[in-house]
Amino acid sequence: MKVLEVTDLNVSFRQDGREQPAVKGVSFHIEKGETVALVGESGSGKSVTALSTVSLLPDSATVTGSIRYEGRELVGAPEAQLRAARGNDVSFIFQEPMTSLNPLHTIEKQLSETILLHQGLKGTAVRTRILELLEKVGIPNPEERLNAYPHQLSGGQRQRVMIAMALSNSPDLLIADEPTTALDVTIQAQILDLLADLKAAEGMSLLFITHDLAIVRKFADRVCVMKDGEIVETGPTAEIFNNPRHPYTRMLISAEATGRPDPVPDGADEIARAENLRIWFPITKGLLRRTVGHIKAVNAASFSVRAGETVGIVGESGSGKTTLALAVMRLIGSQGPVVFLGQNIQGLSPRELRSIRRDMQIVFQDPYGSLSPRMTAEEIIAEGLGVHGVQPGRNRREMVAEIMAEVGLDPEAMHRYPHEFSGGQRQRIAIARAMILRPRLLVLDEPTSALDMTVQVQIVELLRTLQRRHGLAYLFISHDLKVVRALAHKVLVMKSGDIVETGTADEIFDAPQTEYTRALMAAAFDLEAVEGAAM
Repeated sequence: MKVLEVTDLNVSFRQDGREQPAVKGVSFHIEKGETVALVGESGSGKSVTALSTVSLLPDSATVTGSIRYEGRELVGAPEAQLRAARGNDVSFIFQEPMTSLNPLHTIEKQLSETILLHQGLKGTAVRTRILELLEKVGIPNPEERLNAYPHQLSGGQRQRVMIAMALSNSPDLLIADEPTTALDVTIQAQILDLLADLKAAEGMSLLFITHDLAIVRKFADRVCVMKDGEIVETGPTAEIFNNPRHPYTRMLISAEATGRPDPVPDGADEIARAENLRIWFPITKGLLRRTVGHIKAVNAASFSVRAGETVGIVGESGSGKTTLALAVMRLIGSQGPVVFLGQNIQGLSPRELRSIRRDMQIVFQDPYGSLSPRMTAEEIIAEGLGVHGVQPGRNRREMVAEIMAEVGLDPEAMHRYPHEFSGGQRQRIAIARAMILRPRLLVLDEPTSALDMTVQVQIVELLRTLQRRHGLAYLFISHDLKVVRALAHKVLVMKSGDIVETGTADEIFDAPQTEYTRALMAAAFDLEAVEGAAM
């Protein structure tokens, strides 16, 4: 039985008085209990195709063709019919949880809204259902997270909340747009197992959109490969991977971050050092808000990074990776010395730190969420120049054009807004915003996690080039261990706020010493290869 049948789907958007095609003549179907993967580069039309299924596109979109859900036509269907299908029959997991979750509402409120709207549960039954969902998707201590706001959760935890929301009404068809993008490798495996169990138990069908072809190979029954709005190849998963026919499919399958960074120059200056750094957040209760305990985010962390060196920080979501980096940048409080360019900056006031901030910049995980939608690329990239001042003799536009060209963007596009760029281009804008100030230390928080594989390779090569050219020190946070291996000289492995293992990249990847590190490697790489290397 065909749950979803898409025939000759065409989608275009009105822009500057003209129709710009985004999807052209796409046809595919999904059987009951089947997983179909849509793969392709950013801008290929995957997400537009998915959003078309229940008319979630903006008013500027023109949709023609046929989309049938269990035989019912949805193209041009009344709004009441579409509302009934959304959430109950078809649920979505979106790619960027920080922009999908309401920053003003608690996790409990946002999950309860979905359950109350579609299931009609009341009182304690709603809370019981929420706790059950949060536990299913791997949120630790779910009772303690009910009153948390999205910004108080890690990127992976936010994505898990989105998954819980999508699963709350037991849909027949789940459309998952990069559902494991923000998750570390071990949680990825848990989420994929969960989805597989739901499929088996409830006969649920899945339309799976991802750039991670390793997941597609293990998880999907059939694959549709999209390029420039068209499906260029489709077939059973094994056939697509073992005998790809289209050149574009072969290029996607072969795309993987490889190689190693340039060696750190002899005598390279130390850029930053942390000594027994501790970050504990107080837990308060009662009317007087007395401290009754602490969330121990980071315990006694020590490391250093030199000019031209990349220190990779890996571990599961919530292990303290981002918290550690933010403390080094003095964006959150901590205890213990933080030495930057030879100066202990622990305890400095915001005014005293201001002159130092030009030399330490950060690129965030979610490029769309970190770029203001109301500012052009030029305004975003040049924002730091307004704070720290333009170099004498240089005008702002000239500097923006220069850095855009350096990161692989067309300077002619500086007047465009973030939504007019692909995911990879938005990440390049974020890198350009940091690099225009010529920092000495760059913190990279999951900079490739939301990007397809071919763009990941491009960003890795860009970061290597920038490091080589400017002698940059990187703190590179990622759950993608293949990318870490391609970029890092040293690796810190974190678990529950502790650095459980540290060493050169070769030591950590080829001969992991702790069970936890071995589990991470087994989840990220071929298990037999890891075991062979560890013997």
